[in-house]
Amino acid sequence: MYEVDSKDFISELKGVPQSSIGAPFPFVMSDEHITFLTYYVENTPERWDSSIVRWTGVANEGEPVALVRFRQCHAHLFGPPCDETFSGHPLASRGLKPCGAYVVENSSWLRWLDEIGNPNLQSHKLPFSSNLKHFIFAFHHSTFECLAEELDISLYQGPMRNVVPQMLRLLEYKPT
Repeated sequence: MYEVDSKDFISELKGVPQSSIGAPFPFVMSDEHITFLTYYVENTPERWDSSIVRWTGVANEGEPVALVRFRQCHAHLFGPPCDETFSGHPLASRGLKPCGAYVVENSSWLRWLDEIGNPNLQSHKLPFSSNLKHFIFAFHHSTFECLAEELDISLYQGPMRNVVPQMLRLLEYKPT
């Protein structure tokens, strides 16, 4: 995990579908340039009184699935903390909360990459991170973070396995 200083600032990402509070089942697929994150979207029926348990799983039909594509993704982290240990995340005291999507302004992680440099970009005058953003998606049992230029989001109907072929199609290299 990277270390943060007083310059990191958290902003909530607007327009991002809320992940399922109980069972989002996040799934990550990545190559050197594109990273995908899928998760089940919160889908609580109207007038649900929580007296009946809704069982969800990776094979559930009809559940909404978000597919997030991170373009020019240079690094990602996926794993702890979960919602119960979230206070241990270095950005938790800055407003980062479980079950949300965020961008980190003036990211320590990005500034660290500028310090160590990128040998592939030494001919450029801009810092390595000049076009990158630090995104964080916090879930019930895990947290996903990445450094990417941009993201776009599409919605599909589950099960999750139906989205994987779309991810593979989008991974196909297309020269610019």
